[in-house]
Amino acid sequence: MNFHAIPPAHRRQLAYWLFAVCGCVVLMVLVGGLTRLTDSGLSITEWRPISGALPPLSAADWDLAFAKYKEIPEYQLVNAGMSLEAFKFIYWWEWGHRQLGRVVGLVFFVPFIVFLLQRKIPNGALGPLLALFALGGLQGFMGWYMVQSGLSDRVDVSQYRLAMHLGLALIIFSFCLWLALHFMRAVRAPAVVGPGVAVSGAIGALVLIQSLLGALVAGLDAGTTYTDWPFMDGDMLPTGLFAQVPAVSNLFENHLTVQFNHRLIAYVLTAVVIWHVVRLMRSQAPASARLTAFLLVGAILGQGLLGIVTLINAVPLPLGAAHQLGAVLVLGLAITHLHFMRYPSAVSAR
Repeated sequence: MNFHAIPPAHRRQLAYWLFAVCGCVVLMVLVGGLTRLTDSGLSITEWRPISGALPPLSAADWDLAFAKYKEIPEYQLVNAGMSLEAFKFIYWWEWGHRQLGRVVGLVFFVPFIVFLLQRKIPNGALGPLLALFALGGLQGFMGWYMVQSGLSDRVDVSQYRLAMHLGLALIIFSFCLWLALHFMRAVRAPAVVGPGVAVSGAIGALVLIQSLLGALVAGLDAGTTYTDWPFMDGDMLPTGLFAQVPAVSNLFENHLTVQFNHRLIAYVLTAVVIWHVVRLMRSQAPASARLTAFLLVGAILGQGLLGIVTLINAVPLPLGAAHQLGAVLVLGLAITHLHFMRYPSAVSAR
């Protein structure tokens, strides 16, 4: 559709709203990372989308919540003897994460209804916005699906479900940011198709894949296992990468292989982005595309350095949270750069 035909004031309002939703999703990912790093994610053993908005309000309520937590393997095998005060600490982290999810839903839904009643949402954008809302609802279910994996036979959540949960959050963030940029930049020209655009899209896909690999590393606590760099377990190419049977399971369940792959994709991604920037400098690419490319390569280099520092310090909480936040910011820059490459003639909302 022709976003340029929308009144500028309406475009600005829609863009700022979606940018605000993006910010909420970033905060949600950060809090989710802190919830995982504090081992708080299994403290609430029920999924109550409506009544769960209220935390325990009395001593009896706290005793009941604690009793339910004592029934799961994490308490019995890891936290046996935990005090009620210690339980409250991890409970508040998980409750805050779930509550923030409800807030994000409201930040999207309430303005959406208002804009819809005011007829500010163009017909061509209604379908994508409804799809975005549906993805948000699916994310709530995915969060519970992840938590369920740690309530019976494990002392933590499945790394597969953790990656699915984070991956869906990043897809929602990317989709929302793309729509916000459409409104802000008043897209009206046909999309550009070419090698540079394809490489930009590949970079975005690599960033997403790298983030999913990071989720597997986090789910297995593999970041605390091999903490030397640039070597890994004393070698550039460590032995035991495919020690498990069947071989494919090493890609998802072998601590050594999962962390090695996360490192490898980081090197590949860095090389591809630097090569892409060099190509743009030699081309007639618009200044805006060059600027976003420079910001992207700077962010990736910074994220790589942060990852190394986080690794050699065995993933302390502040660095682990910062590294996860950095992954979302890198993805945001990759999506922004792709938008400027695909729609170079779009203008900013006035």
